[in-house]
Amino acid sequence: MSSRCSTVGGMDDMSIHETESGYVSGSGSGSGSESSLPEIHFTKPHLAFLNRQLQFLEPQDILRWCITSLPGLFQTTAFGLTGLVTLDMLSKMKLARPQMVDLIFLDTLHHFSETLALVDRVRSKYPLVNLHVYKPDGADTAQEFAQKHGEKLWQTNDELYDWVAKVEPAQRAYRELQVAAVLTGRRRSQGGKRGDLDVIEVDEAGLIKVNPLANWSFQQVQDYVRENEAPYNALLDRGYKSIGDWHSTQPIKAGEDERAGRWKGQQKTECGIHNPRSKFAQYLQEQERKKKEEALQKALADLEVAA
Repeated sequence: MSSRCSTVGGMDDMSIHETESGYVSGSGSGSGSESSLPEIHFTKPHLAFLNRQLQFLEPQDILRWCITSLPGLFQTTAFGLTGLVTLDMLSKMKLARPQMVDLIFLDTLHHFSETLALVDRVRSKYPLVNLHVYKPDGADTAQEFAQKHGEKLWQTNDELYDWVAKVEPAQRAYRELQVAAVLTGRRRSQGGKRGDLDVIEVDEAGLIKVNPLANWSFQQVQDYVRENEAPYNALLDRGYKSIGDWHSTQPIKAGEDERAGRWKGQQKTECGIHNPRSKFAQYLQEQERKKKEEALQKALADLEVAA
């Protein structure tokens, strides 16, 4: 089972090409997923104007603008602290059912057990919110994933791991749910490519990405969680700040950047879903080229043996 939808608590004119970070909404081959998305377009001047206006608003006001302005709006979350703040803020707006924002959770099958336990607490805390869970295609468990792709794929081929565990499931979610816009948990204070993050962005496939807490610091996020008794990952009490898969996440030391514990010792700073779609299009094309080349070499070798 590669995806499922549940009620949290019950489980049931111009495109903008410049942004370097963003959720991947389609493959490089131009799949039908793009044509199925509701058509919302911003000109460059309009997008710049919106960012000038939105950057002065509180996150709750940004969220209200999103709800009234963006059809096909979802929240993508790995249940990090910022995403939990967004979820809690939305829950306090007392929205009517048609205006409620569904959650999309990419279960890579390699999350910490503490993260999965948090999902259960979120279900209990926010019983009216729909949760859509997407897993790697053809795998329901880490064991099935390893059987299909080999042991420790994140070490042997990290780009392929990003594709099969994160990008493809995200692409599938956007296509099946007809996602036109997403709320993310990215903030400028997280550093790296996020340092100059806009409140609203448009990726290569036309997907609108809104970062409602872009201006907040980690301390502001943490204070909100404490003051509002929002659920959070138990790993935060053990020195973790940014939490992803167990194999690529470590606690950080005092004074280190918030995301210093992610992919420690590597040049990598973003997981696959925050890289340009074109990056993975090129990667997949290269993989296909290698397969064809290997097949040709094998065929030539077989001919030589036969001769």
